[in-house]
Amino acid sequence: MSDPAPAHLDAGMDKLRFSVDIDAPVFKVWMAMLGSDSYRRWSAAFHEGSYFEGSWDEGSPIRFLGPSPDGTVGGLVGVVEENRTHEFVSVRYLAEVDNGVETTDSPIVGVHENYSFSERDGVTTVEVELDSVPGYTDMLTDEWPKALAALKRVAEEA
Repeated sequence: MSDPAPAHLDAGMDKLRFSVDIDAPVFKVWMAMLGSDSYRRWSAAFHEGSYFEGSWDEGSPIRFLGPSPDGTVGGLVGVVEENRTHEFVSVRYLAEVDNGVETTDSPIVGVHENYSFSERDGVTTVEVELDSVPGYTDMLTDEWPKALAALKRVAEEA
């Protein structure tokens, strides 16, 4: 069972949803989205040099990182709360990494990001649903469609 969401998530949080149809079977799209090398390619839409450390296995810690302009590392630390292969992944964020240092004193703590996959006639729909705390919505609304377009290119060329 999940810990209750921090109180800041109840006030002023937006629920954002994005989707893309990809002309590839679900197993290829799954691997394109969650594979280490392909993740680097599509997640560059958020931040060039982005990568993850850890595992997408249910219950596993996972870190989403990237280089900062000052040469340090920044990103997010999460836990994979649910993973149903080729269907659904849910990540809950536990900390933010700033200048290489993890902090739980961040509005991102407790936020969820969910990926759903469904296939019909060889076309896979990826739906992303995430919580956005104040100050992040405009950035996420701009960057997620670019990231999903990049994921589409990566998966369709695979």
